[in-house]
Amino acid sequence: MQNIILCGGNGTRLWPISRTLMPKQFVKIFNNYSLFQLTIKRNSKFCKSSFIVSNSKQYFLAINQLEELNIRDSKFLLEPIGRDTAPAIALACMALDRDEIVLVTPSDHLIKDEVEYGKVLDKARKLAKDNYLVTFGITPTSPETGFGYIKADGYSVEAFYEKPNRELAKRYLEDGNYYWNSGMFCFKVSLFLDELNKYAPKIYNFAKKAYNSRYEDNPISIEKNDMLTIPKDSIDYAVMEKSKRVKVVPSDIKWSDLGSFDALYSELEKDKNGNTLSDRYISINSHNNLIYSKERYISTIDIDDLIIIDTPDALLISKKGSSQKVKEVVEEIRKETDLHEVHLTTHRPWGTYTVLEDRERYKIKTIVVEPNKRLSLQKHFHRNEHWIVVSGTATVTVGDKRFIVRPNESTYIKMGEIHRLENEGKIPVVLIEAQVGEYTGEDDIVRVEDDFKRV
Repeated sequence: MQNIILCGGNGTRLWPISRTLMPKQFVKIFNNYSLFQLTIKRNSKFCKSSFIVSNSKQYFLAINQLEELNIRDSKFLLEPIGRDTAPAIALACMALDRDEIVLVTPSDHLIKDEVEYGKVLDKARKLAKDNYLVTFGITPTSPETGFGYIKADGYSVEAFYEKPNRELAKRYLEDGNYYWNSGMFCFKVSLFLDELNKYAPKIYNFAKKAYNSRYEDNPISIEKNDMLTIPKDSIDYAVMEKSKRVKVVPSDIKWSDLGSFDALYSELEKDKNGNTLSDRYISINSHNNLIYSKERYISTIDIDDLIIIDTPDALLISKKGSSQKVKEVVEEIRKETDLHEVHLTTHRPWGTYTVLEDRERYKIKTIVVEPNKRLSLQKHFHRNEHWIVVSGTATVTVGDKRFIVRPNESTYIKMGEIHRLENEGKIPVVLIEAQVGEYTGEDDIVRVEDDFKRV
């Protein structure tokens, strides 16, 4: 059995912790592991390998987090733009043997009962071998309105239902034969592709065309224009709600999709007053608060039932029970800034950079280049750059010159000059970069040569 991991997502529901370029599956929330890493670790016990479907912009994030787990043999399919789950799964299946059984899982779910999870997977695998499309129905613990529901009789699916209102969700819970729709699946590749072709032929045909026109095999890379031709649809709408070959496995596995800060609060450790544990939080007569901060200390006095999320460039304060409205905040932010997309610290395939100050005509950054990595050979049209090395030994190319810059030494790159920063050493290179010019946006870059095939 192979694990297809869906790694999309735009990072809106847990903003400002997650952003488009650092969505929640890559944020290290649980014991310094990300949800993506926990998914890899969990499913590697039951699957022979993983096949990751990722946004091309998040590919190197996934690679870096796999390397932290000492995993280097995962297969990737890169989507230039998302078209929902049906096309994503179809493209991945087209790259696999038709007899392969796959376990399809999102990368951002939390499952805490792995013993029961193993039993559930065993049931699903047997049903998949018998040529069924298997979905997993989560045993509900509350009348949730944020999930779709599956009505079942044993393993037989009677109906799929959209997200209900509160009263309807209560009735589902009381009836006892309704389950949350988990978004996890298990089936034979051939059956899924045949059913997709039967019930959603446009998705199948355009996905097949896009896959056959891929421009790279390692990782499998799909052309943007081809991706845009594929109709956008979920696997539920395209196949599962129409097929006559569907089964559901009831699953009581302590599952959460962490789709809101309220859901996150329920999964985090808490002190005796119900506040989430943090070494940067001081509580005076405060109860049942979710407090998140990696840098600044937060203190509360006589405060109950709040969500306080502090990041270096954004602060969110919400009543518990209202955190689903975060997406409305993100929609407003999109109109004004790029805070929905990036943190002050941005991850790149060669390391990270952190914006320390950004003002008209100048920007100051900390740049960290990992060992044996280098930035692209590049130039800028609107800024000059000053580099001061703080730690490590940098190899610098400017024009036709190549030289070493050591700690407490500096160099200067004129506007328009071709240059490159490289770390040939065994420890990270840390430097301060001061950009000065009429425009210091990240899109003022022309890559002449790049190890990571970016343009």
